[in-house]
Amino acid sequence: MLNDILLVFIPMFFTVDPIGILPVFASLTQGLDPLEKRAIIIQSLTTAILVAVGFIFLGKGIFHFLGITMGDFMVAGGVILFCLAMVDLTNQGKIRRGVATELGAVPIGTPLVVGPAVLTISLMLVSVHGLVITLIALFLNITIVGIVFVYSGTLMRLLGAAGSRALSKVMMLLLAAIGVMMVRRGIIEIMSGIHTF
Repeated sequence: MLNDILLVFIPMFFTVDPIGILPVFASLTQGLDPLEKRAIIIQSLTTAILVAVGFIFLGKGIFHFLGITMGDFMVAGGVILFCLAMVDLTNQGKIRRGVATELGAVPIGTPLVVGPAVLTISLMLVSVHGLVITLIALFLNITIVGIVFVYSGTLMRLLGAAGSRALSKVMMLLLAAIGVMMVRRGIIEIMSGIHTF
């Protein structure tokens, strides 16, 4: 069983990419006090788990009922990421992004932690390795994300203030590019007429 968990955990780990989203998380939570940051972490992890588990159980049925394809889902997620990155890149100072629960749910919980790629691979892994193994791997990956988020301040301090600011801007530029890429792939899938759901 351990071998099966690893077979599911590894591809899901690279899809979730907790190290890759660390600078984005640090940029979004910069300047918040510890209580606000803790609330964001709890909200983001809760949202990620609920969205992923809910999608595993109900995704195919809901999307089929609503007529939503993976292409539609990727376009919507890509637009959210692009708009978030543009707001950050076009403001000179660090902006206040509202209450912690809103920021934790969207965009951190979804689509950053659990986005279309994670949802898609989760459905595929369930069909190959079974529900229980996939859920275990999912919870392990979300736990790792939580640990990275909790120690994000320490990890980012290793870069220094200037390095952290520069990296956060670079990551926001990459986030914009990821958003465009998601929109592009979604449009290609929509145009091809090949529906994932």
